[in-house]
Amino acid sequence: MLPTLPLHRPTGRVLWTLLGLGGAFFAAAVALLVLAVAGIGPAWFDQVGAIAVLTTYSALLALRTGGRPVVFGGLALAIGVGTVLLDNDQLRGGTAVIASTVTAVLAVMATVPARRVRHALRELLVAVAIAAVGALAVVGLRPVVALDRFDYVSLAFSFVLAFVLVFRLGAGWHGLGRRGLVVVLVGTLALALSITYAELLRRYGSADFIDTIFEGLRWLHDTIGAIPRTLQVVVGFPAIMWGTHMRARRRQGWWVCAFGVAGTVSVAAGLMNPVAPLLESVLVVGYSLALGIVVGYLVIRVDLAITGPRGRRARQAEELAALRPEPRRFEPLL
Repeated sequence: MLPTLPLHRPTGRVLWTLLGLGGAFFAAAVALLVLAVAGIGPAWFDQVGAIAVLTTYSALLALRTGGRPVVFGGLALAIGVGTVLLDNDQLRGGTAVIASTVTAVLAVMATVPARRVRHALRELLVAVAIAAVGALAVVGLRPVVALDRFDYVSLAFSFVLAFVLVFRLGAGWHGLGRRGLVVVLVGTLALALSITYAELLRRYGSADFIDTIFEGLRWLHDTIGAIPRTLQVVVGFPAIMWGTHMRARRRQGWWVCAFGVAGTVSVAAGLMNPVAPLLESVLVVGYSLALGIVVGYLVIRVDLAITGPRGRRARQAEELAALRPEPRRFEPLL
């Protein structure tokens, strides 16, 4: 008979026991997904691995945000099993959206404050790795969806969930402050312009202008093998770097991190295109990551130049003093 697990938020030894069991469960799930991608083993490996990753990620997100991991993990398990057993296209698509959303938000919530730029880079790589495993789970559910609609719905759900959670972590609107308000407005504007411009260009752009752009994109694709994604480069990845760097100094950094889901949700849905080979999907993330790191580094440097102290010694002292406390990576934030 299995032991009864507590429904309240676990702490201490119970927490680390749950994390250990979850780690073993997660490792087995990732192994199944990797074997499925390699074409090794039974055909059901991908679906079982996807359900296991969805369950683990849902439990971790609940744990990280002060919820009940056993309850939400069990709910995710029930949804995943029901989706596979019923084998309905709409249900598979809906569950894939849930998996993509949970993955994107967990990837951001699992980050920790970064005192220095190299620490911010580490946090970005952690977030991308979490999202990449989630991408295997999303495609392992075998959804049948319209790609554009799936991307927009996943992005919208991810932002709603991220902002709800950050609203609690950032002490609501009261903790936003003038600096945080500017960040939210600028980030929202950049996100809206990125999406709106692409749609307006696709719908109303002149044929010659669109052909010119497509010719350039085809040349870039043929030359380097893939095309970086604008949302990852301009919004998502720099937001994670800058946000974690700011969180070491002030809690408004959480509002910046919320925009990181623009990058992680794109990674989580990166394998959904059946036409694009696996290598191309990997190259897309790799190129976007490289460019996003450059943008994130520049944003942090500009921020420090405007708001930080002057002089090398003063900057080093500021880094040493940037010790705003937060729980460890897989401990509850609330």
